Amino acid sequence: MTIPQRMDSEAELDEALVTPNAADVETLAQLPGDVLVVGAGGKMGPTLATRVRRTANRAGLERRIIAASRFSDTASRRALEREGIETIACDLTDRAQIAALPSCEHVLYLAGRKFGTTDRSDLTWFTNTIVPALVAERFSSSRLVVFSTGNVYPLVPPTGPGSVETDPPQPVGEYAQSCLGRERVVEYASHERGTRALLFRLNYAVDLRYGTLVDIARRVQSGEEIDLTVGWLNAIWQGDANSYALRSLSLCASPAAVLNVTGPERISVREVATLFGRELEKPVRFRGTEGPLALLSDASRCMKLLGPPEVPLERLLAWVVHWVRIGGASLNKPTHFEVADGRY
Repeated sequence: MTIPQRMDSEAELDEALVTPNAADVETLAQLPGDVLVVGAGGKMGPTLATRVRRTANRAGLERRIIAASRFSDTASRRALEREGIETIACDLTDRAQIAALPSCEHVLYLAGRKFGTTDRSDLTWFTNTIVPALVAERFSSSRLVVFSTGNVYPLVPPTGPGSVETDPPQPVGEYAQSCLGRERVVEYASHERGTRALLFRLNYAVDLRYGTLVDIARRVQSGEEIDLTVGWLNAIWQGDANSYALRSLSLCASPAAVLNVTGPERISVREVATLFGRELEKPVRFRGTEGPLALLSDASRCMKLLGPPEVPLERLLAWVVHWVRIGGASLNKPTHFEVADGRY
């Protein structure tokens, strides 16, 4: 993909998110079989499913690409179908509907619950543990990339390296604990049934309509204070995360593999907010000082196996500034990156 200087519309943004690169094409060409994207109606699912479809088309592959979700947003479903993606309305809390999903050699599992976890912890635990257990059982013979999060790691001092895949999990709060539960049930399936799986520990993906960097830029633009409780973070362009997810199908293994997915930089909230303030010509207001800990992942293994992100941080920051300046669309779904106690 030719990296644009800026994004001026959602059409341009979506095109950048779904356009495959040469590595995507090479990987899918070496993996015979159909692809099912479970939880394809969320923030990341539509562009990931479309990228897989576009990749198969570019490689000249006759593949079924299937998207399963509740599809409460009918427009999203119609857009997927226009791309040549088969869609299935599926309530993942219903065992019978999971059992009825078509068999596929490759499964990208994106379903999960985060926001509102303090109000319905029971639903969070069911969604993040029971549902993936059922999916892993149904697709025990498939390659299974399961989206997880860096939240399963402990918060670490920002002066040292971020968490690596071999570090023991120490999740903070019920959301993070339930995410570790999701990983454990997939690991069980991998050990007991030989399911080839990969735990895709992502933090944080940035679409210009949402994401950590977007949260900071919009707060600067509106004159809100920037909370420094968690003063450092990781971020990655969602298009790169889409590419890594597709290519992670080639890394699935039994026992389940683990992969940290994020950008290579440790990003200072203060420095990024100051940059945004300068570019947006807005004064920046901070609240508090940087705390001693942050949620930081070391993605060196991802870079070694799959290469660096196509979109460097400098370009991503420029995209975010321009998008916020022109009043680009927002999903109004804050990331709560500043939360240190696990209560989202």
